[in-house]
Amino acid sequence: MKLNELTISVASSKLATGEITSLQLTKDCLAMIKRHNKSINACLLVDERGALEAAKKADLRLKKGERGVLLGIPFLAKDNILTKDLKTTAASKMLANYVAPYDATVISRLKKAGAVLLGKTNLDEFAHGASTEYSAFGATRNPWDKKRVPGGSSGGSAAAVAANFCLFALGTDTGGSVRHPAAFCGAVGLKPSYGLSSRFGLIAMTSSTDVPGCITKNVTDAAYVLQVIAGVDKNDATTVTKNIPDYSKAVKNFSWKNITIGLPKEIDSFPVAPNVKKSFLKMKADIKRAGGKFVNINLPSIEFALAAYYIITPCEISSNLARFDGLRFGLSKTENKKLAMAYESVREAGFGAEVKRRIILGTYCLSAGYYEAYYLRAQKVRTKIINEFNKAFKLCDCIMTPTTPTSAFTFGAKTKDPLKMYLEDYFLVPASLAGLPAISVPLVKKPLPTAVQFITNAFNENQLLSIAAASEKFSLDHDLKPNL
Repeated sequence: MKLNELTISVASSKLATGEITSLQLTKDCLAMIKRHNKSINACLLVDERGALEAAKKADLRLKKGERGVLLGIPFLAKDNILTKDLKTTAASKMLANYVAPYDATVISRLKKAGAVLLGKTNLDEFAHGASTEYSAFGATRNPWDKKRVPGGSSGGSAAAVAANFCLFALGTDTGGSVRHPAAFCGAVGLKPSYGLSSRFGLIAMTSSTDVPGCITKNVTDAAYVLQVIAGVDKNDATTVTKNIPDYSKAVKNFSWKNITIGLPKEIDSFPVAPNVKKSFLKMKADIKRAGGKFVNINLPSIEFALAAYYIITPCEISSNLARFDGLRFGLSKTENKKLAMAYESVREAGFGAEVKRRIILGTYCLSAGYYEAYYLRAQKVRTKIINEFNKAFKLCDCIMTPTTPTSAFTFGAKTKDPLKMYLEDYFLVPASLAGLPAISVPLVKKPLPTAVQFITNAFNENQLLSIAAASEKFSLDHDLKPNL
């Protein structure tokens, strides 16, 4: 039995009965990373010593009778999430040697629950991308086909879960960065409602849409992780005081007969690859046979969601990345005595091409004479999108779309044309702009994974998870694993 291939629920029950130990489970994960990370490049850092120590502590807690679904479960974290005394690089030369002085809230909550941190995963630099090709430390490869990208920006986390390097991984979702790579890698990707999980300790990209999320092997496991990371945080004023229900109960005792699913008419006009469309229509037919009802809904402003997102996001990026100037954060270029020249040399050397592109776009859109024309107008579009979602949810319980327009593409296919890369987020950014919870569930895995996305109203994760778990039963190749 390969312990690293277990789901959280199965591993947790085996840990509770003493059939396996956390140390054994952690060693199996570390061995898998050692064996295959060189060819996949999912992990930027592996903390073997720290992981083994944490596993031993988890075993002691288990031996004393303590129980918890994540107690002793190994995981990986995207490398833009701060981890105390470990490097947190955001996959950028700018932070190549930065060691975090404290844990992000989501990390500290997982550690408190007894989860075992194995290390940090690769990403597009500062989470700017949809392919994990923009990492300063080399691209991550898709475990299903190493000639193809794993999606992004949390591509390292998704690839690690698909390759069974860990039992789950953390990512961040700003405009689809958890859901997109999960879809490309045949995993489940959950983006919680904005404000449900704390952003404290995240290297900020777009503060108004950033959300920590998780990538797991199934929907039930996503519910377990959300249970731990969700909740108000005094260090993050955007978190909302909500009673956190038992999300794992949501995936049980579900009936499609009381569920109405909305299909936005606007998605029909966007080109989708034949294999994605075929698997999506199959899921629709399966749900209909099970008793689910479908209604057509109108979300006219989602046609402009991508344009609005790619104005708002660069604007916030240009502000958030201003701190990396080589003085307090970032590279140090002491040979330049003039401050302006020091700034130029540090940012030239430390930032990659995509980061520079977004900073320039954001600075332009916020400049005098253009703020009203671009940024303010984009925010008005955002408000219209939120209002349209609110109206739609009066007609349906959830909204269903493809997660991505295509399956994983080959390396270099879209890096020369930024617009093509941005179009990968077409189905993903509307939920992000509206702050809604969304989840990507695999449809098929062979020859390449495709996925479906479900969106519900804000803070309705209970229903989102129950619908996703029920739909998971219609997925093909459910237990299929990539041939590494």
